[in-house]
Amino acid sequence: MHILDIFQDHPTTFSFEFFPPRTDAASDDLFEVIAQLQTLQPSFVSVTYGAGGSTRERTHDLIVRIQRETNITAVSHLTSVCHTREELAAILERYAASGIENILALRGDPPRNLTDYHRENDAFQFAKDLVQFIKEKVEHPDPRGFGIGVAGFPEGHADTPNRLKEMDHLKRKIDAGADYICTQLFFDNRDFYDFRDRCDLAGIKVPILAGIMPVSSRSGMTRMADLALGARFPASLCRAVNRCSDDAEIARVGIHWATEQCRDLLDNKVRGIHFYTLNKSDATRQIYENLGVKDSVALR
Repeated sequence: MHILDIFQDHPTTFSFEFFPPRTDAASDDLFEVIAQLQTLQPSFVSVTYGAGGSTRERTHDLIVRIQRETNITAVSHLTSVCHTREELAAILERYAASGIENILALRGDPPRNLTDYHRENDAFQFAKDLVQFIKEKVEHPDPRGFGIGVAGFPEGHADTPNRLKEMDHLKRKIDAGADYICTQLFFDNRDFYDFRDRCDLAGIKVPILAGIMPVSSRSGMTRMADLALGARFPASLCRAVNRCSDDAEIARVGIHWATEQCRDLLDNKVRGIHFYTLNKSDATRQIYENLGVKDSVALR
């Protein structure tokens, strides 16, 4: 389903993000996890895209399999890192031919394994240019073209310490044709509400989905901080984690914290919640149960 139709049909969306495994066996296991989420009736699932070619084909294969073998709408991440215009056009044409309707367009991070990587060699230096390319240069069976999402950063973007300029950059992505914003993970809802208000002040009126990732371990918190380019952990969350004696207790704290985030977001009319799953569904399912529902339909 096209993302615009999803937003039209559902005042609140619920979605899940996965990353493509590196082996065929792991891919099959992940597909089973995703297929089991059909009972939750998510609005869509998205699959990340490996920089430097590490998992790009697996992203395509997993996206197409989800689209063909489940009733879940699949959204593929796409970055301009290490790509020419011709390569990006070929990827998008393959997706269009496979029935994929939605893309999350990202600038992408430099690949860690390429020490001589230079971003100026990429087809596009900024996500807004990739959005514009998708809108203007790639044909799609749907006359609206691909549905396009872009990233937002409630805690600020590491490359743009000037928060005023950050909004200018985001507005350019929307003006280029993006249909919605999916935010980076955050742990203090005040950051999200402030970001949403600043989007409104900037004239950004597209749906904004809140990115949620439950804490599961102490080492996981460190990885989250790296992944989110410096995620801020509220002191009260840190105190709760410090009281835990093992990762099982930390996971319970993380689920409780994420549940309260989601409850508060829903009470404050969030347009959508996007769960970063780390390729696991147990925590997400428990959050749903804690919210008192069995599937996302009941939350709409």
